[in-house]
Amino acid sequence: MSQTLTIALTKGRILKETLPLLAAAGIVPAEDISKSRKLQFETNLPDVRLLVLRGSDVPTYVQHGAADIGVAGKDTLMESGCTGLYEPVDLKIAYCKLMTAGVKGIVTKPGRIKVATKYVNVAKRYYATQGRQVDIIKLYGAMELAPLMDLADEIVDIVDTGNTLRANGLEEREFIADISSRLIVNKASMKMKHERIQAVISAVKAAADA
Repeated sequence: MSQTLTIALTKGRILKETLPLLAAAGIVPAEDISKSRKLQFETNLPDVRLLVLRGSDVPTYVQHGAADIGVAGKDTLMESGCTGLYEPVDLKIAYCKLMTAGVKGIVTKPGRIKVATKYVNVAKRYYATQGRQVDIIKLYGAMELAPLMDLADEIVDIVDTGNTLRANGLEEREFIADISSRLIVNKASMKMKHERIQAVISAVKAAADA
């Protein structure tokens, strides 16, 4: 196993909120990530590199050891069901909720319903615990349109302020989970690079707690 420490980061909002936490751990990109199309970045430390990935890919990179450490949303971790990794730190960033939602003022019909979501596995598990039968329709975006166009009765999606739902005539329904970003670690890496990784975990946790 290479002694280089590879950290996989989620692009977008989570990345912006993660970089200050890494800086508190003494890890700073060697160049401005926001101004580059590169996916791999050197840092101020010769033995640490950063990868910038789609959020859904981060747990896969960490699970299979292509990255030692990662930062991913709890929603992504719930959906991926990845094993072979630890989740030692709640970074307390990118807070939101995973909710069901539907057209405002319209009660969802009893019996089998159609649910649109990109969180297929989470939705299946949630509705199963409710004892409800559902047909899941996988979408990658514009979830709010699905009930309006009679594609689905409800959606399962991330809700931050709820403004997007309201702007499209939808309302929050049932709460599924609180979501924030988590630091994840490959189990084999934790054994082989324990001292190095533990130092990063401790520093990032202290910064998140602060």
